[in-house]
Amino acid sequence: MSLVEVSELHRVFRLGSRGRASAADVTAVNRVSFSIDRGESVGLVGESGSGKSTIARILVGLERPDSGEVRLGGVDRLAPARGREARLARARAVQMVFQDPNGSLDRRLTVAETLGRAMRLHGIAASSADARTRTLALLDRVGLSERHADAKPHELSGGQRQRVAIARALAVEPELLVLDEAVSALDVSVQAQVLDLLSDIRQETGVGYLFVSHDLAVIQEVCDRVLVLYRGTVVEEGTTAEVLGAPEHAYTKLLISSTPGPGWDPERVVRDRMSFTQAIALDQV
Repeated sequence: MSLVEVSELHRVFRLGSRGRASAADVTAVNRVSFSIDRGESVGLVGESGSGKSTIARILVGLERPDSGEVRLGGVDRLAPARGREARLARARAVQMVFQDPNGSLDRRLTVAETLGRAMRLHGIAASSADARTRTLALLDRVGLSERHADAKPHELSGGQRQRVAIARALAVEPELLVLDEAVSALDVSVQAQVLDLLSDIRQETGVGYLFVSHDLAVIQEVCDRVLVLYRGTVVEEGTTAEVLGAPEHAYTKLLISSTPGPGWDPERVVRDRMSFTQAIALDQV
């Protein structure tokens, strides 16, 4: 059995009055299905508005789909959680790392306090002393030290804050980690360090990743498989090597040609985009 099974996920943002259907409604996710095995890293790629982040938010529980099914370890993630223990178990199973680490870090708390509270809330640590020991071990895993444990977020660099955000997500021992543009705001050198860290953590813990990114180089570095989204629909999927090395869909080819690199021709990209848009309008893709 796969760790995650997503079936026919559908989400429409109603822009009409009082939530009624209208011609201006936006279909953010259109009948999307995929799976993630334990210890596997799956990438979601596409331009802004393709539905990547909406899918990520649905898996974490920050968004509700209009229809479809999400199962984690065979358990329905969309069914109402009954009672505090069930809600905590659901939150613990899937954790998220955002693009901006400040969204998950309380500026009033030290790093140790942030991680310790999460551990005690979810029953990972039995006491404050136990939480401190576990916190230092976890920070060591993400390349930080005891000095960082006693710092507050504003006293850390951007790369250090993102490492703390990853540690915060891992503190409750999740089965799935959802990373939404988690390295896009980092400098290239720091980004490489964080990607290496994520690779090591996956090997050590067996946690599964859903990696949301517009950066194909990042996806190529950390993902086993990839899904290409266009306007909420999966237009191509397969192993990362297959999809990025020998793309079949015109939109995937456009994404790859739009990535700057040796021999990159921005004028050709503009022409390719115009041709793709025309083909879409004529329903030829």
